[in-house]
Amino acid sequence: MDSAAAAAAKRVQIEKAHNFMRQYRDPESRELKKLSANQFMDVWAHYDKDGNGYIEGTELDGFLREFVASANVTDISPEAVTDTMLEELKSCFMEAYDDNQDGKIDIRELAQLLPMEENFLLLFRFDNPLESSVEFMKIWREYDTDNSGYIEADELKNFLRDLLKEAKKINDVSEDKLIEYTDTMLQVFDANKDGRLQLSEMAKLLPVKENFLCRQVFKEGIDGATKLTKDDIEKVFSLYDRDNSGTIENEELKGFLKDLLELVKKDDYDAQDLAAFEETIMRGVGHDKHGKISRKELTMILLTLAKISPDDEE
Repeated sequence: MDSAAAAAAKRVQIEKAHNFMRQYRDPESRELKKLSANQFMDVWAHYDKDGNGYIEGTELDGFLREFVASANVTDISPEAVTDTMLEELKSCFMEAYDDNQDGKIDIRELAQLLPMEENFLLLFRFDNPLESSVEFMKIWREYDTDNSGYIEADELKNFLRDLLKEAKKINDVSEDKLIEYTDTMLQVFDANKDGRLQLSEMAKLLPVKENFLCRQVFKEGIDGATKLTKDDIEKVFSLYDRDNSGTIENEELKGFLKDLLELVKKDDYDAQDLAAFEETIMRGVGHDKHGKISRKELTMILLTLAKISPDDEE
């Protein structure tokens, strides 16, 4: 490498160290360039410094300062964004992109902000969340082909391939690009870095429209703060009894238990946790062999979790 090229390379390295986002902007227009899957992962890894799956606190402040400063034609320092400007910017930014209003940016929210390859963006399913965890468990059963309780790399690649087929984009994606997408998705969603996706990790990749049990009435009921009504319980039963058979069974039951488990274990649970939870719940209602629950048994489960006596329920 000649001295001029070496000097240019050094300038790029210094600029990247100074403002990581500047390298992803067009030098003339200052607009963000379309990011590849690998580039998107580089941005995420750079700002999620503690690797907890969120850009928050000082990480978020740093990202916003560099995001704004990189848009200037002149090379200004991120520190040129004052604290007052930062707070105003953060307020507007979070209102626009913090969909779940938790005060931090997760991977899906960042994916909506940064311009990316269209086919890679499709894999985040922004416009097509699942209706419920019942559908999620059906998909889980379909792609966990070896019944290991995990979605391994090959199984994930098959899932992503089918997503692209569904969107009629598979012919635009080479096998090498599909492998790149699979590796990137694993890096993004494999929180414990074991090279595969457990239930809670796959749930972030394939979100449901709403965990019905996360509604305030159920949170408060399960915490013992309020009493659940018959109407509340009827809504739950109707949601999970998808085939109107009068019982909740198979993927319907597993979807219900997954949603319950999310209230207890939040962001970290796997298939073994779900199986143990199912055994405990079914033993509790006296039907650990049937693998299905009736409306009456669902009432017992919810009232037991809410620590309310069935005699008190109107």
